[in-house]
Amino acid sequence: MSTSSVKSSGLGLPDWERDALDARNAKRCGAEMPVTRIQSKSDWQAIDFAELYVYRDLFRYLVRREIKVRYAQSAIGVGWAILQPLFTMLVFTVIFGRLAKVGSDGAPYALFSFAGLVPWMFFSNAVTDGVNGLIGGASMMSKVYFPRMFMPLAANAARLIDFGVASIVMAGLMVWYGVLPNAGVLALPWILAMMFLTASGVTLWLSTFAIQYRDVKHAMGFVVQILMYAAPVVYPASLIPEAYQRVYAINPMVGVIEGLRSGWLGTRVLPWDLLLIGSVSAILLFVTGVSYFNAKQRVFADLA
Repeated sequence: MSTSSVKSSGLGLPDWERDALDARNAKRCGAEMPVTRIQSKSDWQAIDFAELYVYRDLFRYLVRREIKVRYAQSAIGVGWAILQPLFTMLVFTVIFGRLAKVGSDGAPYALFSFAGLVPWMFFSNAVTDGVNGLIGGASMMSKVYFPRMFMPLAANAARLIDFGVASIVMAGLMVWYGVLPNAGVLALPWILAMMFLTASGVTLWLSTFAIQYRDVKHAMGFVVQILMYAAPVVYPASLIPEAYQRVYAINPMVGVIEGLRSGWLGTRVLPWDLLLIGSVSAILLFVTGVSYFNAKQRVFADLA
């Protein structure tokens, strides 16, 4: 290739010279020609909200698909969202409430444990579904482009249906026991946002690892079970010494569970310190999870 042809094509020139060359070539043609430059995205990038908005219909479809697939050909259907926490509550009430005599901050232990199980069941099921959903969608990722983040997040969003159903059961139990909510329920939107960000952040981290290392998928059940005892599901956070309360609150689910119990059952004053620390942790989990997911998603189709 001659020197003149190299210059006319712009190869090997810096960006500013290439832009000037494009402009001169456009003038020679007698019109302003649009120039589109395609650049690769940098690693550890934040959320591209414009792209997510363009694909919003796909996200809604994925959420609906998750809900339909979960309850397809199921005799009980959405009733599993009731039976799972309800039977777990009965077991916990017998073992921890009657036999082990674990405290419940003055509330009936059945209500106390169910109030902890409602957000915890959402978290554990959302994380498990999100990780498995990304691995199960490998064939889709290799055929067409779409925001890969939609697959685990759609599984998380679909689990909000179960959370809503279990919350209705919680309201029924409160009526049965004659317990009224207090002003702390006004913080419910904040607590729900914190819960969803936590589940989504953990899901994005673990699903990214699971694509590269299949050991994560096999260890999911064990890890989620262990994490349950790191949150105040079967015991009150008041059992943790005061000196370690703020360290304990780094786990965002501590603030979520204690905040819901405070608003629903009045077991304590709304724990602002636990909620504030947990909110920071939840945001960090989500932001870093999104960034790491975006940094690795370009190789998902090859590894899945």
